[in-house]
Amino acid sequence: MKSIKLVLVIAAIVFSANTFAQDLKFGHLNIQKLVSELPEKLEADQKLQAEAQKLDQNLKVMNDELDAKYKDYMEKRDELAELIRATKEKEIQEISQRLQNFQQLAQQNLQQQEQQLLQPIIEKVQKAIDAVGADNGFIYIFDVSSRIVVYHSAQSTDVEDLVKAKLATM
Repeated sequence: MKSIKLVLVIAAIVFSANTFAQDLKFGHLNIQKLVSELPEKLEADQKLQAEAQKLDQNLKVMNDELDAKYKDYMEKRDELAELIRATKEKEIQEISQRLQNFQQLAQQNLQQQEQQLLQPIIEKVQKAIDAVGADNGFIYIFDVSSRIVVYHSAQSTDVEDLVKAKLATM
């Protein structure tokens, strides 16, 4: 009698474990690839390239000015009075500093524009992932390009407190 009960309990556990495992749905996608193929991303890239070209042209003008001043200085430096030579050296240093500042500001500007252009695209992709996850009953959807979870359902258990408790005992 005990062995029949044991067999029934084992069968129930195996059956419930199989049923539970079948209910879990996981998904994956490569978000970087997906985003790179979107028309909005291609349009954003074109806008960024156009802006980068404008900034590059301004940088070239500034660099040409620096080169011209430096060349002129090098040709005449032996003939110049000490005060004029020092003034020209300071002028070249100031132009060089402006050039460096412009490069830094241009890079920051491009990064800000890229973020502004990509943010709506990323939000759109995230909404689509959320919808697919909810509509299809996925528990998790993994981004294989970054190996992070990009969606989880309400059926998923938050284990943060369990992990914190475990860390406190270590």
